[in-house]
Amino acid sequence: MITFTTYYVWYNTKLVRGIGMRLWHEKLISKLPRQQLLGQHRECCALRGNGWGKPHAIVNYVFRYAPIRLVRYHQLIMDEMKQRGYNVNELWLDPYYRGKSCESFDDKGLYGQDNEEGLIIYPEHNEGYLTECIDNLSSKGIYISF
Repeated sequence: MITFTTYYVWYNTKLVRGIGMRLWHEKLISKLPRQQLLGQHRECCALRGNGWGKPHAIVNYVFRYAPIRLVRYHQLIMDEMKQRGYNVNELWLDPYYRGKSCESFDDKGLYGQDNEEGLIIYPEHNEGYLTECIDNLSSKGIYISF
């Protein structure tokens, strides 16, 4: 079961209630507004860096897997950013990189026992999660359809 945290944000000059969803479903990445896409990039950078392994109810499922899955997810975010013409610090393209204040991953730390390849990086990102993400965005006045 995925746990979400309620929070409040300003959106279009009004305070709206939201559900804390730290990693959007992969199918939404190309449809995310600029603010959410860039926020997702910052979140991935933090998780890859000193945030790796630190308990947080919203993203604990990420830590059940080797960091390479987060790196692959982050790559999708950075690819979309580049496609839109946004700047991406080239250092983050290195899967071993973890930020300026963090030691790089080694092979064992990055890949662990994880040999899983596939389109869905996190099994938790299923159709139910996609629906929850879409509902979360619509609660903020952001409507996405397929």
